[in-house]
Amino acid sequence: MLRRPKSGDSEADLLRDQEQFLASGVPPAVTVVRRADKRRGEPGIGDGESPDTDEIRDVVTIADLPDEIPSLTPTPSKKSRFKANRVRFVDADPEAELDRCDTHVTAVLSKIVERDTSTVPVSIPPFTSAAFPRVFHRSEVEDKGKGPGPGTRGKKSIFAQKIAAQKAKERSLTSYGNSEAHCPSLGAQGSDNLPGVSMMTESPHLGSEVHGGKEMSRLVSGQGLSQQDGSSEAQKIHEENQAKLRSLPQSEVLEMQKTLLTQLDPRLVDFVRSQKSQGPSKVTSAPAQSEQPGDKTASETLDPLEEDMEHDGPDSLPPPPITVQDLPFQPKKEWLHMNKLEPEKLEWMRDQPAPRKRSTRKAMQARFDFDGALIPPTEDLPTHLGLHHHGDEPELAGYSLQELFLLCRSQVVQQRSLALTTLAHIIAKARAGDFACSVRGSVLSTLLDAGLVFLLRFALDDSVEGVMAAAVHALRSLLVSPEDEESLDSTFSWYLGMSAFPLLPFSQEEEDEEDVDLEDTPKETAKKKEEEKPDHDVAQADIVKGLLKMKLLPRLRYILEVVRPPPRTVLHVLEILIRIARHSPASATQVLECPRLMETVMSHFLPCSWTPHDPPTCLHGLPVPAAMKLLRVLAGAGRHACARLLNNLGGRERLSRFVAVEPCELPLAPGEALRIATEALRLWAVATGYGQACDLYRDLYPILVKALQSVPRAWPPTDPLWPLELQRAQALVTLLTHVTHTAGCHQELQAALASSEESECPPPPVVDWSHVTGLQRPLLASLKGCIKTLGDPSQRESSVSLLASLLLYLGTYYSQLHLQNSFRPVECLQELEALASDVLLPLLSHQAVRGLIDRLRSCSALCNPLSCCPSTEAVASLPRFGSSGGRPALSLASSSSPLPFFTALCYLLEAVTRIHKGIVHKFSSLLLSDLMSGYLRACCEASPTLTPSSAWLLRHEHHLLYLLLKLAHRLMPASPEVAKQASLYHQAALSLLPRLLPGSEHMAHDLFSSIIFNSDFMPEGRCGGPEAADLSDLQLKEGCCPSQPPLGPLLRDACAHLPSLRGCYLTHLAYMEPAVLRSRDLHLGRTPYVYSCFLSEASGPALPADWPFLPLVSLYERVGVPGGGDVRVESLPPASLESVTHCLQWLLLLESWRESSLAAVLPAAKLARLSCLFLCSSDLFLERPVQRLTWALLRTLCHPRRVAALDLAVPPPGLASFHDLYSALLSQFEAVSFGDPLFGCFILLPLQRRFSATMRLAVFGEHVGLLRSLGVQLQQLPVPLEAFTSPPEDSLPLLQLYFRSLVTGALRRSWCPVLYVVALVHLNSFIFSQEPVSQEVEAARQSLLRKTYYLTDEVLKNHLLLFKLPSQQDELGFQMYDCLPPTRARRLESVLGMGKGEGAHQGCDSVP
Repeated sequence: MLRRPKSGDSEADLLRDQEQFLASGVPPAVTVVRRADKRRGEPGIGDGESPDTDEIRDVVTIADLPDEIPSLTPTPSKKSRFKANRVRFVDADPEAELDRCDTHVTAVLSKIVERDTSTVPVSIPPFTSAAFPRVFHRSEVEDKGKGPGPGTRGKKSIFAQKIAAQKAKERSLTSYGNSEAHCPSLGAQGSDNLPGVSMMTESPHLGSEVHGGKEMSRLVSGQGLSQQDGSSEAQKIHEENQAKLRSLPQSEVLEMQKTLLTQLDPRLVDFVRSQKSQGPSKVTSAPAQSEQPGDKTASETLDPLEEDMEHDGPDSLPPPPITVQDLPFQPKKEWLHMNKLEPEKLEWMRDQPAPRKRSTRKAMQARFDFDGALIPPTEDLPTHLGLHHHGDEPELAGYSLQELFLLCRSQVVQQRSLALTTLAHIIAKARAGDFACSVRGSVLSTLLDAGLVFLLRFALDDSVEGVMAAAVHALRSLLVSPEDEESLDSTFSWYLGMSAFPLLPFSQEEEDEEDVDLEDTPKETAKKKEEEKPDHDVAQADIVKGLLKMKLLPRLRYILEVVRPPPRTVLHVLEILIRIARHSPASATQVLECPRLMETVMSHFLPCSWTPHDPPTCLHGLPVPAAMKLLRVLAGAGRHACARLLNNLGGRERLSRFVAVEPCELPLAPGEALRIATEALRLWAVATGYGQACDLYRDLYPILVKALQSVPRAWPPTDPLWPLELQRAQALVTLLTHVTHTAGCHQELQAALASSEESECPPPPVVDWSHVTGLQRPLLASLKGCIKTLGDPSQRESSVSLLASLLLYLGTYYSQLHLQNSFRPVECLQELEALASDVLLPLLSHQAVRGLIDRLRSCSALCNPLSCCPSTEAVASLPRFGSSGGRPALSLASSSSPLPFFTALCYLLEAVTRIHKGIVHKFSSLLLSDLMSGYLRACCEASPTLTPSSAWLLRHEHHLLYLLLKLAHRLMPASPEVAKQASLYHQAALSLLPRLLPGSEHMAHDLFSSIIFNSDFMPEGRCGGPEAADLSDLQLKEGCCPSQPPLGPLLRDACAHLPSLRGCYLTHLAYMEPAVLRSRDLHLGRTPYVYSCFLSEASGPALPADWPFLPLVSLYERVGVPGGGDVRVESLPPASLESVTHCLQWLLLLESWRESSLAAVLPAAKLARLSCLFLCSSDLFLERPVQRLTWALLRTLCHPRRVAALDLAVPPPGLASFHDLYSALLSQFEAVSFGDPLFGCFILLPLQRRFSATMRLAVFGEHVGLLRSLGVQLQQLPVPLEAFTSPPEDSLPLLQLYFRSLVTGALRRSWCPVLYVVALVHLNSFIFSQEPVSQEVEAARQSLLRKTYYLTDEVLKNHLLLFKLPSQQDELGFQMYDCLPPTRARRLESVLGMGKGEGAHQGCDSVP
């Protein structure tokens, strides 16, 4: 066994071991491989040497060992960019290849000029006796320049600055140190000592500078050449360059500049530009001189970016370095480390440059101050305001939204609080419309898209109280609209003003509709799907719902209960809770069910006893009006929520505490006492609106009567408390109004409870009619007192507001009086006559009331849609009632609005005239007023848009219009003058009906029952309307087909069946019965049956705009088969024929005498609805009454003005496209038409030339078989024939189908005369047209002409060749030439290649 070498073996031992190993013959552990040198190619090839003479190298190889050392860090292998493009051959000579490819090396090496060092001084070190150089302290060296020079890049340490200053001092002491040339080793420091360095001005040429009045190059200095020739050589090169530039055109110079910029290294370009920006070159020999600006030349515009930087003004130039004199204070020697100036660190103390006065239209980033106001970019504000502490654009004052968002996430508490407060101010001003004309786009939408909701929600979780308060302030600015709350408070005492729409986004309805078709999906699954949505998706669709999903309510409870914030934050939290409660009943329920939230509000902010503080530093333990308002809004969510507040949370005790005491006796500030007393009365009014808390009325009756005695009190206009006193008086009257409603229901409920018919009848209230009979006299006295103050202009506005509440109470009293068992008719009639003569008639004739009528139209939301249009900052996920730019001065919701007064007056008049019909005629002056008639006409012509900001205003105006129409209904039999305007009132009712919003279904039902189908409101039926229709048909009598009956008898018959028409439509509206019952309870004041003060979501009107087509559409939806031909008449529901007949009769009446009532229905929608008649059954359209009425409707629909407005490209409501409906009509016509001309006219109408060719292609392509039965005569066409023939057809596939149907005999004149003429017209125009077209179309044109000439059917051939023009009165439907015209003959000869005149003779010979 061989011995292994040891560490202590000598060289002799190693040689001995090697000899033993070789002698043993054992194979080695490694293999020696001789590998050739890669750089020398294969051994012995091309190098003249044999392998034996090459240098032999021993290479040790180990198994699995890579050839190259792996990299320590995994990086991609480096590849040469030139290796792929380089081609080498095996036998190529490297030296020859080098000589061939690298020719530039030889050129460069052959022109080497050695540097002239004859004049370079030799620096000899100074002699010194010290062994080592002396060490200097930095305090001994005087600074030559403070701060970096203009060309210095980067920052330099104090040590480097001292070393540079020491070297400069040593050079200045040497004999040759006065030389003008600077040492290259100084680098950028050489410019620090130049005496004349200043900011650059305009240069005469790019890349040049002036020294001593001589233009020189910045880049070429000549350094290194001889002293005599260096500068002259550099100047010569520079002059050659400038001459070359001058000789080139400007375009070529710019092109070369772009080429160089794309080819050169960007770092090199930056270096060249830095030489220009730094001023005189650091290697030039002349110092900087004062430069004179010269005229611009072509070379100056080479780099527009640089020019903008240089010539933007003096503000764009770098400021001079800071000096000791620029400091706001002078450093003292005893200050540590303050004896030396550090310019880099003191730059932040320099004043900011003034903003640039730019006259540009380019948009700039919006910046805001701490109050949220927009700062103009040109405004120069002082820096002590703190508006310049940002990195971007430091010279501009204010903070951008991005910077504020960044500060909201800062670690500094003050920065977070200040940023959130600034955002709150910005949001408030944006919602007020302050940025509408200054900022492009929506500020609020931008903030929400950036994640404002989540930012505020995260900020609420901050542990610092100041940040929480700022976040609450910002959230309140986002959610709460003070204008909305003010408007809702002012309309609380209006007619049905206690009810309001939920503030839900309109889009939510559309999202929910996506799951309506999923019948198998239960509500639990939909609720679970809603819970699984991410917070971002929920907040994007509905901000309030998203905040509730993010657990906002528990956090607000924690802030109120644990943090106990200052009064301002408490008020903001309560306002946020009010806004959440207004969102929807579900949101209000979540507020009620949040653990300890309402208990905290009741115990801390609505205590029954408290100790006053002046001024209050903390609201905990003090009554807060906002807390009482929160209870009122929550009570409006439903009767169960109200009962829970009153009975479980102590609301009843709070009502007694704040109502039983006069506001002046409460230990609160006068304004606060009035506010909380008013809110308590409003909460009580909401409770009595459900029939609850009526026992408190009996207990507090003396206090209420005492408060009534001071209602007509005169308030001085300058008293700041008079608006609050007025609101309290209105709330008191509203409370008594609802108590009267509840007392009026006692008798009905008592009778229902005694009978066993209604098991779900609510219990009767604790108050009956005897408890409220004593209220009428004091309130009537208050009404008379208010009328007396109308003459005082200073008190007129307050008097009118209080008059509305008093009139509503009297209307409620008399509407319930005649239903009671204690009703005495004789005494009541005498009382009403006295009321009319003493109160109502003087009120109607008062000058102030006339002024209110004059103001009614200008304040109308119907007549002025722009007054309630949404603002530019409106957000779909956060609806609001406010309009753009706040509420206009003349608005329905303003304090001077006449709407509540006239609504209450008409409500009282309607109640009075229902009891005493003998005094009805005395009130006709209100309707006969020219101003009122003009207002009604303007409402008929209006076209309002339904938005969240307009829905609540339109609802109140709809109440006024409804009551005016009810008054007109009372006056029609009693006043002939009013009867003369019956058409106006009927038109107003028809216009109001499709505009009514959810919650007004009772009004719609009442209009249907009393006015819409009332023959008294359609005087045309009695005053010659049918006769006028007959006269209009006389001029068409000769051309009319016998199947088209005259219009007069149809109208006369429809007027005779108006009661049946009413019953038909009420039957089809039976699906609205639950909504009608709920609305009836609300409008009639049946308070025990009212479930909630929240109305249904105002996503659209209660009735569709095309409600007159409802019987026809509903029948189609039940039995209509789109495929056609499968439904028999026996399968129709009972009375279907009668229902369809009544529907067609009503449509005929509207189209003839009330055309504007269907203006909202597009002509295409009308055609689509009437087409359902043919899809309902196989032979319903063949019934005689249906035929007669449909022909009449088709004639009205095809009036030239209406046909011109027909657009089939727009999909009708309820259809994906009109083409789908037309395809179903074609299939039905093929199956069951039996050649009916009426059905054929509906098929022909969409085939007019101006409509899409797809429907014509469907007829001649897929349904060509129906041409055999489409036998509508030319005289039966409801539209002129020219509508089908002009302009010429340009669809080549359709023309080919025309020709094929004619040739194959599918289209014949005896079968389908209309389309036969249409095909002839378009084919004749096409084959003989000589307009320039594409080669493909020309080939098809010639092909059709050849085929036409060689037709064997001579009749068809003559019709195609000799066609002249269409003629609807002609027997054939068109006129023909006797012979081919010369132009057609030449065209035929050119296509067929016949001799001259042969085509004309052929055409003449072939004429039959």
